[in-house]
This record gives sequence, structure tokens and C-alpha cells, in this order.
Amino acid sequence: MANGSRQAAREFFGQELKRRREEAGLTQVELGIRVFVSGGYIGQFEQAIRKPQLDVAQRIDDVLQSDGIFERMWRSLIDDHRYADYFAEVVELERLATRVCQFAPSVIPGLLQTAAYARSVTIAANPFVTDEYVEEKVTARLERAQILRDATRPEYWATLHENTLRPPVGGSAAMAEQLDAIAALMQQRVAWVTVVPYAAGAHAAMGGLLQLMEFDDAPPVAYTETSFSGTLIDEPAVVKRAQRAYDLLRVAALSPEASLALIRSAAEDHRRCASST
Repeated sequence: MANGSRQAAREFFGQELKRRREEAGLTQVELGIRVFVSGGYIGQFEQAIRKPQLDVAQRIDDVLQSDGIFERMWRSLIDDHRYADYFAEVVELERLATRVCQFAPSVIPGLLQTAAYARSVTIAANPFVTDEYVEEKVTARLERAQILRDATRPEYWATLHENTLRPPVGGSAAMAEQLDAIAALMQQRVAWVTVVPYAAGAHAAMGGLLQLMEFDDAPPVAYTETSFSGTLIDEPAVVKRAQRAYDLLRVAALSPEASLALIRSAAEDHRRCASST
């Protein structure tokens, strides 16, 4: 489903939710209490700002006695199979965030990926899928990255381990292009990127990807991901630990200027390899 069609589906969901809620004589806050979310969440669903979750749609059906219409709308119109189930809500939250901070230990984060890099990592993880599947995933990743170009874009911080700069993902020429693209985003002040060098040794998040998101009107959340699963965390104590881990990573990282120099140097290394083959 195209991005515009998905937005239209959300708008239809929101309009129908508002109509049926008002017919039931409930305010947004009253409905929110009954389905275990805030009244502000209900307002965001009605304004098509936020994608409703399946379990919330099911509870809305129960409260409004709507014979399963909201669950059916979610399943047929809103559910986006371009993202893994554990990651879909993260994509929604990124659009609402005022700040996104990421640490990537081995792969360039999706928000920074070029098409060639995204295509290569998609094929590496799914070697037997069709070209159509690959291009759908690549398109979704590039669409997701558009939040960095929006007028209301979040403040974006990325801390990369040097591991992400060295492998020639997609080939040496494609990797040079990828690192050039990151350098350009840094120069345009779209992204604040630093690198944890090999010389830093052990670091505070020696596992998978770590992502932190902050919002104007909601508590911060954390997201962690390994090769086959991801976990969205909103428990305040755990989020605080994740924030501390990210702070320690930033201390271990090179300065922005030194990081940019290392990224450019790595790009040149890949370019030399490409020209010698």
C-alpha cells in the first residue's frame, strides 16, 4: 500500500472512531480510560497522527460495540507488512519524536542508509526472496529516513562503532557512497554523528542496536535490537539505564570533527579498493 493510501486509511479510521465515540456519548479521555490508553492517544488516532495498535483497536470494538469494524480496518487497511511486527511501532514513534539517538555496533542505521547499502543488507539477510520483496524493503527504509528532511524533523544523534565503517557492504564503491552520504548529512547539520573507534576497547553497549526517543508530551522510550528480534522499552528505570549507556558511548566516541575525518578516510579507503579492481 502506498504511503498516501496508508495515511488515507488512518484518516478514515480516525473519522469513524470519532463518529462512533461521540454517538456513544464518550469523551476522548473517557474512551481512553476504558481501553487503557490516554485521552491524548485517542485524539492522535482520531487526527490520524498515530497508528493504532491491534489490541487497542480490538478494545475499542469491545467498548463501542462496533462488531469488530476497527479490528477489520486495522487488518485490511492499516497493518504495514513492510516492517517486522516488533519494529512497526518504532517507526511510528520516530515520526513523533523530538530527539532520536542511536548506537549502531555493526550496521549503518536505517535512517542513514543509502539505497545500495539497504539493498545489500536486505539481500544478505534474505538471500532467497524476490526482487520485489527487496525493493519494497529498500523503499520503506528510504521513506522512513525522510523524517530527517521534514520541517519538523527530530534532533538526530548517531553513534557508530568503527565496525560499521570498514566492511565493503554492497561492494567498495557502494560503501564509499554510503560513507559520503553520512558525511554530507553531518556537514548539512541534519545529523550529529560520532564514531567509537577500535582503540576505545570495551564499551557500554556491547550488544545490538540501541535507540532512544524523546517526545514533547510523553515519557522517553528505548528500543534494543539484535539480529532476529527487537524490544521497545518504556519502563522508566530501564530507559534510564539505557540513557546512561548511551551517555557512556558518547564519552568513548571521537569528537565530531575527528569522527568526520575517520568517516572520510574510510570512504577513501573503499574508493581506492573500488578503483583497483
